[in-house]
Order: sequence, then C-alpha cells, then structure tokens
Amino acid sequence: MRRHTRSSTHFGFFSAAFVAVALFLSGCAVGPNYRKPSVDVPGVYRGPAGPVAAGAGAASLGDQKWWEVFQDQQLQQLIRTALKQNYDARIAATRVLEAQAQLGVTRADQLPTLSVGGSGTNLHTATNGPIPSYSLTIGRLTANAAWDLDFWGKFRRATEAARADLLASDWARQEVNATLVANVAAAYFQLRELDLELQISQQALAARKESLDLTRTLEEHGINSILDVRQAQQLVYTAAADIADIQRRIGQQEDLLSVLLGNNPGPILPRGKQLADQPHVPVVPAGLPSTLLERRPDIRQSEQLLIAANARIGVARAAYFPDISLTAAPGFQSSALSTLISGPAGLWTVAGAITQPIFEGGRLRSNVRLAKAQQQEALLTYRQTVQDAFRDVSDALIGYQKDQEFLAQQQLLAGAAEDAAKLSGMRYKAGTTSYLEVLTSQTNYLNADLGLAQARLNQLLALVQIYKALGGGWQQ
Repeated sequence: MRRHTRSSTHFGFFSAAFVAVALFLSGCAVGPNYRKPSVDVPGVYRGPAGPVAAGAGAASLGDQKWWEVFQDQQLQQLIRTALKQNYDARIAATRVLEAQAQLGVTRADQLPTLSVGGSGTNLHTATNGPIPSYSLTIGRLTANAAWDLDFWGKFRRATEAARADLLASDWARQEVNATLVANVAAAYFQLRELDLELQISQQALAARKESLDLTRTLEEHGINSILDVRQAQQLVYTAAADIADIQRRIGQQEDLLSVLLGNNPGPILPRGKQLADQPHVPVVPAGLPSTLLERRPDIRQSEQLLIAANARIGVARAAYFPDISLTAAPGFQSSALSTLISGPAGLWTVAGAITQPIFEGGRLRSNVRLAKAQQQEALLTYRQTVQDAFRDVSDALIGYQKDQEFLAQQQLLAGAAEDAAKLSGMRYKAGTTSYLEVLTSQTNYLNADLGLAQARLNQLLALVQIYKALGGGWQQ
C-alpha cells in the first residue's frame, strides 16, 4: 500500500514537472525581439538661410487637418470626393482588409483544430442456400482534435509578422490618402492658375484688338504705315493662339482632376477662390524633427515592415527545433442507433508525435540567413526613408521661402511692365514713337503678368509640398 502511494506521488510530481516545462516552453519564442533602431535625427530642420528652429510649443503644419490648411470650400469638396471615390484609395483600403484576413489565417495556427463526423451503415444479405439472410446496422460518431504545440514560438512569431504587415498596410493606406490630398490640391491650384492665364490672355486680346483698330485708323489717314498694322495684327493673332492653347490645357487639367476624384473625364464646376485669394501662411511652423518619425505615414509603414522582417527570423529559427503535435479522436460506435451514445459504445484514440529535422541539405540554415538578410534590407530601407523625409522637409522649406521672395520680385516686375505698356501706348497715340515700342511693351507686360500667375501657383504648390513633407494630409 505504501509502494502504491509512492508511485502515485512520483507520477504526480513528474506530471506537474512536465506541465510546468510545457508552460515555460510555450511562453518563450526563439528569434530576436524587436527594438526600435537608432537613426540620425537632426535637432533642427535646414532652411533657406540656415537651421530652422521649432516654433513655440513645437507646433507643426503637419499636425493640422487638411481642411484647416486648404480653406477653399470648393477644394475641400473635391478632396472629400476623392477620398471617397478615388480608386487608389479604395485599393489601399481593400489591401488592409486582405491583411486583416491574412492575420486571422496566421493566428489560427496557434489554436487547436476540432472537427466532428458521423457515419451509418446498413447491410442486408439475401438467403444463399443453407446460409440465411441477415441484416447489420453500424453507427459511428467521432470527433477529431489536433494541436501543434507552439513550444518554440514559430506560430507566435508568424502572427507577430502578420500583425506588423497589417499595420504596414494601414499606414500605406494613410500614405495614399495623404498623397491624394496633396495631388488634388496641387491639381486644383494648377487649374485655377490656368483660369487666371486665360483671363489675362483674354484681356490682352481685347486690348490688342483696340490697338489694332487704332492702328488701322491711323494708317487710313496716312499717319502710320501698313507695317504698323501688320505688327498689331501679329499681337492679336498671338493672343488668340495663346487662348486656344490655354483652353486645351484647362480641359486636360479638368480631366486629370476628374480622374483623381474617381469620375470619368469631365468639367470641374463650380470654381472656388481666385488664385491670388487662396490663403497661405507667410511662415510655416515646422515643428520638431523627432516628431516627424511618428507623423509621416511612409516612415511608420517602413518601420512595421522592419518589425515583420524581424519576427520572421524567429519563424526561420524555430524550424531547427522539434515539431510536437497532439491528436485525439473520441467517439461512439454501436450496432443500433438508439444506443449510439449510451452504453459501452465509446471509443477513442489519443496520440502524440514529435518530429526533429536531422538533415535538410542546408535548407534551414539558408532560410535563417535569408530572413536575416531581409531584416537588414528592411532596416536600411527604414533609415533611408527617414533620411529622405528630412530632405523632403528641407527642400520644401527652402522652396516655400524662395518662392515667396520670387513672387515679391515678380510683382514688382509686373507693375513696372504695366506702367511701361501704358506709357508706350500714350506715346504712340501722341505720335512720338513707333508701334514697335508698343509691341515690345505689351509683350513684356503680358509675359510679366503670366509670370506673376505662375509665381503665385509656385508658392501654393510649395505649401502643398511642405504640408505633405511634414506628414500632413492623412489625419481625418
């Protein structure tokens, strides 16, 4: 009696030890745990005339919502339509759903599988000579369970990688949205600039037609020559040709904007504010460079891809260790359906299996090397993405400041060219100069006016660029 008790005690001790070891092993996972990599983050952004320090409170333009930056109501409506209907945005959202489903598939490998089945057989034979006929009925109901124990963390590392892929897909969707907001804003500003060019060219055409009428009148009275008439006609024909070309560009720009909205090519109506009335800040708050790592969707996406690659090293290393699985198949079997789940009809099968790789021809080692190389590639890509982001911000800051300076000079140039055109017209009417001076002055004025419109556009495009570079546009 005492020996029986000692054996039971030993059996219970070993069982408890086995369970403790199994729980310990199931809690560990081979492979490196992820640590955020160090990157060279500048203390300040490089600006047009030296470093750009963060403003008060380290606020950044990238923290603002897109409708706070782009205040034209028509532009806001276009952006909302694009975010809802654009095919790139919808494709990116669908990829997130794909990654969610893939995470569910991968995570299911950690859990046991269970299935049930049943069968019934009825056998009846005819009388064969001295052998009488007989009937036989057999019913069977079974359940099958299988569990691949994740001692080494293979499935948990795979789930970690799938979860990181899901987050990377979501950040990729946010990057698509931010790019879409920037593209719609840029396309809209370009359309409004073309509208302004068309308005300037139509005004120039009207003024040149009046000048042509005056020149013809003076030629009829013998004051001017036919050469002056031909020169005036050249200005009229040039302005008319420019108008036709601008109208072509407007139509094509509307088609581009329509496709960004997810619509078929067509007109964009109504228009919003004039190009010169679009609000913009004179000095852009850049914020702290360190916060850019958390704000830019492309950096966050790159980091999640690095996390996934790091986790797959653990998946590759786990293949070195034994694969342990448990299976069980309990059930019932009886010759009568009425006694199928009662009486001595129970049956079961319980089995365990362990598989240890011995020789794989270097496959396992190569898989680990492949996973490590892919992790290093993802790490370098992440650091490169961070570096490119700082360059984007620096280029945008420089561009915005210099575009403002260029706009100020272009305004002075347009004002001087307008005065020169007015003075040459007055001198021509007074008969103190030839029409060649009028032709030159009007051409210079038109070019300066068109250059001013382009300068206004460049300033707004630089604002779009810096907002996108600072990680703005995806916040909803």
